[in-house]
Amino acid sequence: MGEFLDAALGFPAVIFGAALVVVVFFWLLVLAGAADQHSFDSDLDSGAAGLGGVPVTVSVSLLVVVAWFGSLSGTVLLHHIPATGATRSVLAVVVLAGSLFLAWGTVRLLAHLFRRYFPAEPPPSRKDFVGRVCTIRTGSVTAAFGQAEVAAADGSTAIVQVRQAPRAAHLAELRAEALLGSGSTGLLYAYDEEGEFFWVSPYDAALDPGPKARPGGLPEDANG
Repeated sequence: MGEFLDAALGFPAVIFGAALVVVVFFWLLVLAGAADQHSFDSDLDSGAAGLGGVPVTVSVSLLVVVAWFGSLSGTVLLHHIPATGATRSVLAVVVLAGSLFLAWGTVRLLAHLFRRYFPAEPPPSRKDFVGRVCTIRTGSVTAAFGQAEVAAADGSTAIVQVRQAPRAAHLAELRAEALLGSGSTGLLYAYDEEGEFFWVSPYDAALDPGPKARPGGLPEDANG
């Protein structure tokens, strides 16, 4: 026990030991709900060190843990080497550098293996289209049939199934006109998960109090 404490409080293990205390305290705050594990993701770029793909707090925590264990083991071995003075100081620096290199290599390997469990962005969802403007591509839209073309945030387009509320369709019949026909503009205002279609209503950019929108949900001034 005494040898362990001497190694933990000796150079270079004591450096990583102090960092380990900070890491443990941070994760206790996360468990208590007083901190967010993604707090530093936008401030630090772990990808530059080959550790990208996982949250910065996770990669740094693993780095500190592995470096502390490596430096602790190296310090224990160093105490069994009959070296003094400058030689011991040089060996301690070698243990420090070796611990950092071991930690970096280990965490980089783990980040590569577990990167798929920490997606950088949430997967695309059909619900992302809700609130976007679309262009009707079928002759009409009823409560049972209809298709429209809508643009995603990345500029790509997709053909989606759309339906018009029964009341709106009934009013269209009474007026002998199609509220939504081929080439007309509609607004996707809800998504039906069971039927896998969007509820759509007529859209008139002139009535929109905000920036005028083009089909696909892009503002008129988006391109200048």
